Amino acid sequence: MLTSTLINYLCGLGIYYLSKKKQYQRLVLSIGIFLNLSILVYYKYLDFILENLQIIGFFKGTLPFYIALPIGISFFTFQGMSYIIDVYRDDARVQTNPIHLGLYIALFPQLIAGPIVRYQDIADQIEHRIISRLGFSDGIRKFIRGLSKKVIFANTAAVIADNTFALEPTSIPIGVAWLGIICYTLQIYFDFSGYSDMAIGLGKMFGFHFKENFNHPYIAKSIREFWRRWHISLSTWFRDYLYISLGGNRKGELITYRNLFIVFFITGFWHGASWNFIIWGLFHGAFLILERAKIIDTSKLPNMVGHAYALLVVILGWVLFRAESLEGGVLYLGSMFGLYEGTEYYPLLFLTNYNIFIILTAIILSTPIRVKFYGILARLQTPFRMKSDIVTALENSLYIVLLIYTLSELAQSNYNPFIYFRF
Repeated sequence: MLTSTLINYLCGLGIYYLSKKKQYQRLVLSIGIFLNLSILVYYKYLDFILENLQIIGFFKGTLPFYIALPIGISFFTFQGMSYIIDVYRDDARVQTNPIHLGLYIALFPQLIAGPIVRYQDIADQIEHRIISRLGFSDGIRKFIRGLSKKVIFANTAAVIADNTFALEPTSIPIGVAWLGIICYTLQIYFDFSGYSDMAIGLGKMFGFHFKENFNHPYIAKSIREFWRRWHISLSTWFRDYLYISLGGNRKGELITYRNLFIVFFITGFWHGASWNFIIWGLFHGAFLILERAKIIDTSKLPNMVGHAYALLVVILGWVLFRAESLEGGVLYLGSMFGLYEGTEYYPLLFLTNYNIFIILTAIILSTPIRVKFYGILARLQTPFRMKSDIVTALENSLYIVLLIYTLSELAQSNYNPFIYFRF
């Protein structure tokens, strides 16, 4: 991380002081991007690359040492690159104080799980932050929501998902296979969005305002809309720094399809050094191309059909994302569609009344119901003459109860999976 910070600090200065020599600016930017990606490739992808070179006969032997993956490297590498690209594009001013740039790259709330924060979004906040009682209390509430998402909903769904995917895929009955992937669908959403909410909440406590990273992606009516709602900081990063740089949709349909293919190949690869992630990215990219070409025209579908289509594609994609191997993912998909005679019902033992209640609640909360509830509450305040301070007191009491319950869940359980280690 220190090396990455130093590289980006020097490259930013180089780009700034060579502002009148565009070709040298471009050279410094290219060097900076190359060095950033070299660090990422060495630590995260070298083993995967050499393993595949072995398979096709271009490399023999193994590495004489073990490469430990630095936590958060995918996030802070992309943040470092966004800084030098923003300086090059004149979207952000250069940072001459290395401590301030180090703060941006090493800012701990979102370092290991996102969102990916762009330098231009918090450049002013690094030097001039306003820490207020209102902002701090909003941050606490946001953090509690994120923590409860992770501990109560993601961890509960993970128990069933993990026990299902631990089985031999060909032994899983249809119903159990669908239950397992539905639970993983809930787990990954509440885990990812929960960590993002905690990061945003912590940021608010310190006077930083990070953008929202999830916007109820499972209500999308197309895969294109899904990616506008899912991991927003990552999808917009690839859009602004890669897709548009490749030409976006300005150079004809074939070039647009090529660009989408490249972006989603890299999106999958960014998530992990595995063919599972690559195929998962290309799977989504293929449906985006089909929608772009109007082969699948979601605008002509009824809303319910559009929702069902998008959710089905997303769920099938999560199988590849979750499976330990590409072969295991394909076999699991076969179990979902009844290609094997399943005999293993072990995951059903974890379907207690409590877990069923939590899973059903998670399904409801994956929709914008909380936002609608607040809207109804606001409309009720005036006719029932409810004072705002009473409503605030009741709301804060609810958050306190939620925090105590979440902490009690943490205290009595030793099952707390951290799925980001895979990335």
